[in-house]
Order: sequence, then structure tokens, then C-alpha cells
Amino acid sequence: MIKIGDLDIKTLDDLELSGRKVLLRVDVNSPIDKNGHILDSSRLKAHVLTIKELVERKNSVVMISHQGRPGDRDFVELEEHAQVLSKYLDLEVEFIDDVMGPYAREKISNMKEGEVILLNNVRMVAEELIEGPPQQQAKTFLVKKLSPLFDSYVNDAFATSHRSQPSLVGFPLVMQSAAGRVMEKEVSALSKIFTPEEAPKVFVLGGGKVLDTLRIIENLTKKRIADRILTGGLIAELFATAKGINLGKENMEVLEKLGILSLIPRARKLLMSGAPVEIPVDFKVEKDGKIEETPVHKVEGVIKDVGTNTADIYSSFIKDSKVTVLRGPMGIIEDERFRDGSKAIMKAALENSGYVIVGGGHMVSVLEGHVEDSPKLHISTGGGALLLFLSGEKLPALEALSLSKV
Repeated sequence: MIKIGDLDIKTLDDLELSGRKVLLRVDVNSPIDKNGHILDSSRLKAHVLTIKELVERKNSVVMISHQGRPGDRDFVELEEHAQVLSKYLDLEVEFIDDVMGPYAREKISNMKEGEVILLNNVRMVAEELIEGPPQQQAKTFLVKKLSPLFDSYVNDAFATSHRSQPSLVGFPLVMQSAAGRVMEKEVSALSKIFTPEEAPKVFVLGGGKVLDTLRIIENLTKKRIADRILTGGLIAELFATAKGINLGKENMEVLEKLGILSLIPRARKLLMSGAPVEIPVDFKVEKDGKIEETPVHKVEGVIKDVGTNTADIYSSFIKDSKVTVLRGPMGIIEDERFRDGSKAIMKAALENSGYVIVGGGHMVSVLEGHVEDSPKLHISTGGGALLLFLSGEKLPALEALSLSKV
């Protein structure tokens, strides 16, 4: 059982799963090339642990997932996904060109122990495109047609847990349900953020998604979760400007063009309320084709990274942290010349004895070596779900699992 906030969520350890028929919600939504083929299969690979465990426990497993949205280029059938999963699992994953029709239901009814099926793209069912409360989604045709065929429902799709669609929130209300191993790992790691005993907590927030990051900082401040919030990227420029620091004409033009200046009152309000926000003391800038380091009060040129002094100060803050959350880089890390700030801070976090949560995306590219296996490091697959979680929003799929029938 995982406890997160006021939710109690069962795991595979809490269900009698042997010789059962299991409906497994996975997230195999992957980048697709112009020819309709999978570009990156990491999301499929992530679910191997859960699928193998269910098979080894002598269950028959039916997977359900989505890929893209109707009308988009990446809205494709899941036949290739089944082939890729077969290779990772070293057993046949049968693709069923149906979701809840007579053909799919007959195939499911006739499954033998240890067999694995992947149904077609669940977003081919119109109901899956409509969000609504679990009580409403439990009455959809998708849930009514499929649920009688199964003994248990397992949700392993954390990255889509911010959606309130039938395949995610409808089934737990009508059958015994649990979190799969991917979901369990995500929720267990993120629960540390809200555990009072796990302190001090340091959040390193950067990147270019300023409004999203501002919402996170507002929530962390309101709930007094963060002991320190270390800023980089455009969010650092916003807070520096809110403090009355002149970052120079070129950077102000960038902030204005991106609509970030309109957020200054919100940033200023946070600072006045005592938000534990730290801004860089220096930056690495590009001026006339040359790279220089300059104090925050004397910026000339376009800001591209935090400076050496800032990296050292931020690293010292991280040194004693029990939980460090890194979301968004400190600079323009696509350019190797401006990765130093992010790399130094990541290094400090990994060398610290505390727990480290890396919020996916760009910061994952800063990880070096095979540290993914470290027990004190969690790399989130969350995306939008992680963002909403840190912003204080409830995640419908987790809420539904806590309401599981059994």
C-alpha cells in the first residue's frame, strides 16, 4: 500500500493475483515518425517489469493504451507497439485490431494462462476522448463491455494519470484495482515531497516553461513544502526582474516577447510573502560572439546559463538536502557551451546522500553514466502529470485507484 497525502493506493503486493485475468492500463504513447513508425520505445520498455511479474504469477494479461489523438499525425494503431513489446518481453504479445467489440471480447474470453494481448488504440473509442468524474466514466460502454471479462485492473500509466478518461478512472470503481510497478515507483518517489520527515527539501527549477514553473512555486510556497527553491533559466530572469534588477536591454526584450513581463506582479507577490526563492548571483552570457561571466547586477549580453559562483552556491545548498527535485535546466543545454551550470548542480545532487528526483525532459540529458539504477535516484516519466502534481493539482487516476472497489 502506498500512502500519498490522504490517498491509500494498493500495489500488486496487495492483490491476490494468480491465475487471474488482468486488464493492464499502460502508457505506450511514443514519438512517431512521418511514416508512422515508433522513434523512441523507452515508454514501452518501462512496463516490462509489471507485465513480466503478472505473467510469472500465472495471469493472462490484456493491455490497453492510447497513441496520439484523432486527427494528429501520431494517432496510429498499436500493431508495431505489440511487436516491440514482444521483443522486450521475449514472449508473444498478440495485437488485437479491436478495443471492445465482439472480436476483442471473444479473444479475451478465450485467453489461456500466461498469454498477453495488446488491444488497439483506446482513443479509437469516442468515450475515451471525453473527461469526466470516475462515477460517470464507470458507466461508459468501454467499462461496461470490458470489466465483466476481468478479475482485476492494474494501472501502470503514471504519465497519463492527470487525465480523467474511462480507461484510467472508470474501471477502479467496478473492480479490484492496484498500481503497477511503474506507477508504484513514481508515486512512492513523489510521496517523499509531501512527507514532513523528509527535510530539508530543495527544488531546482529552470527551463523555459515559466508560467508552469511559477504555478509550482506558488504551490510549494503556499503549502510550505520547499526549504529552498533554486532558480535558473527564464524563471530566474523573471524573479531577478521582480527584485528590481536590470538584466539589460536584450534580455528584457526576450522576456517581453515571450509575455513573461506580465508575470512580474505574481513573482513579486511571492517574494513579499517570504517564498524561499534564490536567484543567480552571476550569469554566463554571450556578447558579440564571445562568452563571458558577469554578476547579476552588471549583465551585458544574452543570458545563456548560470555562472560559476551561482553553481557553487546552489551546490552548497543541495549538499545537506534530504530530497532534491530537479526540473528544468539552468541554461541553454542544447549548446554544449552552456551546460556547465546544469551539470554542476546535477553532480552535487547525485553526490549528496539524499534522495534525488529528476523531472524528466532536458535534465535527464544532463545525467551521466548508468545512474538510473541508483536506489536514491528517481527519473520521472511524468510530464504533464508531474507538473500538475507539483502544482498541487489532484491526479484523477490516483484518486480513482484509492476508490478501488476492493
